[in-house]
Amino acid sequence: MFSSAFLVACLAAVAYGKPMARSMLVHETRESVPAAFERVGPASADTMLDLRIALVQGDMAGLEKALMDVSDPASPLKGQFLTKEEVEAFVAPKPETVSAVTEWLKENDVDATTASPAGDWLSFSIPVSKANALFDADFTVFNHTATGTTSIRTLSYSIPADLQGKLDFVHPTTVFAQPFSGRVFNFVPSRATKPAGAVNLTSDAVPASCAQVVTPACLQALYGIPTTPATVKTNTLGVSGFIEQFANQQDLRTFLGALRPDLPPTTVFSLQTLDGGSNPQQVGEAGIEADLDTQYTIGIASGVPTVFISVGERNRDGVNGFLDIINSLIGESNAPQVLSTSYGFDEPDLPTSIATNLCNAYMQLGARGTSILFSSGDGGVSGSQSQTCTTFIPTFPSGCPFVTSVGATTGISPEVAADFSGGGFSNIFAQPSFQANAVSTFLNALGNTNSGKFNRAGRGFPDISAQGENVEIVFQQEFGTVAGTSCSCPITASIIALLNDELAAQGKPSLGFLNPLLYSAQGTAALTDVTSGSNPGCNTNGFTARAGWDPVTGLGTPNFAKLRTAVGL
Repeated sequence: MFSSAFLVACLAAVAYGKPMARSMLVHETRESVPAAFERVGPASADTMLDLRIALVQGDMAGLEKALMDVSDPASPLKGQFLTKEEVEAFVAPKPETVSAVTEWLKENDVDATTASPAGDWLSFSIPVSKANALFDADFTVFNHTATGTTSIRTLSYSIPADLQGKLDFVHPTTVFAQPFSGRVFNFVPSRATKPAGAVNLTSDAVPASCAQVVTPACLQALYGIPTTPATVKTNTLGVSGFIEQFANQQDLRTFLGALRPDLPPTTVFSLQTLDGGSNPQQVGEAGIEADLDTQYTIGIASGVPTVFISVGERNRDGVNGFLDIINSLIGESNAPQVLSTSYGFDEPDLPTSIATNLCNAYMQLGARGTSILFSSGDGGVSGSQSQTCTTFIPTFPSGCPFVTSVGATTGISPEVAADFSGGGFSNIFAQPSFQANAVSTFLNALGNTNSGKFNRAGRGFPDISAQGENVEIVFQQEFGTVAGTSCSCPITASIIALLNDELAAQGKPSLGFLNPLLYSAQGTAALTDVTSGSNPGCNTNGFTARAGWDPVTGLGTPNFAKLRTAVGL
């Protein structure tokens, strides 16, 4: 029998000595270093790491049901979007989850702070030596060979066994997101210093010149987009910017003066920044992606207030600022009604944990009424850019079912698939019910072609498409053309923003999460099916566009007049 004095001594040892050892379990592991990276050596023991812990979220199944209820055109709750607080109530971890994880961190002298509106993220900084001990990890310096960018990661880590089901994952640990190095644009300068100017449209005829060069006038004719300025100033359109791609107001003025002279020459975008972001206005610092994205939102969504969101290089979120920008928007009381992003990843670059967490974040914003659109990638079936592969490479976030993925078309009579249009099937996210019929029809017609190269049970993308080749922009005061799904995404987002303006003018809610509408009978009827072309890659012809949905152009391209009818205008 122990004496009381001995018991007190033991308790004191626990209270003032080292924390009691906990049974640890390997939580995430990566078998090998991705091909784009090389191991440099052990990270210095005293290097400080900015780490985050994702806590297991509360009721994501409940939030998904709520999202579908407010997004399905057949639902009586359509358009009754959730408030910020209602979304956070679904996402917030259980109190016992928060206390269990924070107590473990405190035992180890780690001072964590809440890093998200719903309290599902914690952040802290600790030296490499402590991180290695705390997580049974081996933090190592890795070099991204194409850019020379270094990062500190571990191929595996462990967490206490009793925190399984409470601690979702530690980040960034096993994530090897390739740095954005700027999209591969083939900017082709125009021969003339200034284009002919806006076409005066008096009919639905698409000017023949649009087969060579795509301008706002071409898109207005091709898709029936109105030129009448928007009227509701609270209906906003957000444009994501990364990697110090700066949007230039002077380039925009030159673009509008030549190609949208009907718009006021004073038309500008507003600026929002995070992670040390900025937007200097020297013409030589203009970014081709940022110029494209702002010119084909402001130049298409006539009069819709547009905000350029510049994510700086001080992000430490391990995914090039993607986590920071969505958490920032989730934290806003009035987020944009439409968000257009022309950046993305190859899905294999991201662990399932962070991909799922980001996808859930898009679900949160969608439940509040924001339409979130991403370009589908420019490598056909080989991913974000053309690359060597043996199996098809899906892109992210396009594989997330809670975003709308936009592919690319080219030509005018008729439109056909652009051969770079990213498309395929996710290896992380299952096929959502809203697209089950459309995708199964495609797969049945496909048969055994490319069998084993893609996941037939995965979420299929893109959802919709638009022009993406020979698109005219102004870059550093020079006219020229570019290509990519980076063109298609802002064009499509602008159409949604214009529909939202008309809805708001009638006192109706914004469109919000688009996919249940797009895949409904009235949605597909409002799109022009694209039935020819393919997206080759991985030494195959890729997928082929056909009648109905396909993983090249999705459901087709927009028809504004029919979309107005589909959304009840």
